[in-house]
Amino acid sequence: MSAAVQRRRLMRLACLGGLASVATVATATRQAFAAAPGLRILAAASLKDALDALAQQWAQRGHARPVIVYGGTPMLARQLEQGAPADLIVSADAPWMDRLEQGGFIRRETRGVLAGNRLALIAPARSTVALALRPGMPIGAALGDGRLAVADVRTVPAGRYARAGLESLGVWAQVSDRLAMTDNVRAALALVAREEAPLGIVYVTDARAEPRVRVVALFDQALHPAIVYPIAIAAQATHPDAAPFLAWLRSPEALAILSAQGLTQPRSASAGGAQTTRDAAQP
Repeated sequence: MSAAVQRRRLMRLACLGGLASVATVATATRQAFAAAPGLRILAAASLKDALDALAQQWAQRGHARPVIVYGGTPMLARQLEQGAPADLIVSADAPWMDRLEQGGFIRRETRGVLAGNRLALIAPARSTVALALRPGMPIGAALGDGRLAVADVRTVPAGRYARAGLESLGVWAQVSDRLAMTDNVRAALALVAREEAPLGIVYVTDARAEPRVRVVALFDQALHPAIVYPIAIAAQATHPDAAPFLAWLRSPEALAILSAQGLTQPRSASAGGAQTTRDAAQP
């Protein structure tokens, strides 16, 4: 089975909303990485379009194209802990990278922030719902008899950010028992795109990538913790491109690709310096 087929199989497993065990997904990851000549990367699902573009550009520079396995950050972190042969990992929040650092699964000195993102309330493209994100907004009424599509609010970063934003607006109680939770944010996006949920909360980059949804409103960034994507070289990394690729991601060329995909730059990026995850997470 080709690596491309293995990656597609892994993405299907990651969208099954808890039906796929960590062990099952880890097996698929190992198979996808088995014959990979390029870097092996575990990355948050919301980064797919951006990292695919970066991988293509890296390959055009004469390197082997990286093999990237996407999924929810909790699943990816647990795979690394269980020995997935990755060279780099990109998570969707700092706490999961903290856990990997504390466990010795990443090289602490390589840890930084790839980019930032924003949170959006979305609806199917054909929907006419209008809702301003303000304290006490009637989001429960806007759902009708449907559910709010979100990544798992207990463990997945996008879900945690969504809950924090709703709590800040004082409307969490309206939706806490009306959630359609998924293992990763792209799966939540798919529910809205298929009109199986009337509203959803995803990253802006997800909404941009899916023509079957529209952005109803953007969350004020002050309503939730800063959305950042920590990146680090895995402790067991063996590929010689790991450090050069990580350094290239901070280049103007790579930052332009990230910006074109709707991601924001770490605050220190314009000054040309590396930025720690902890610095980026400060309000």
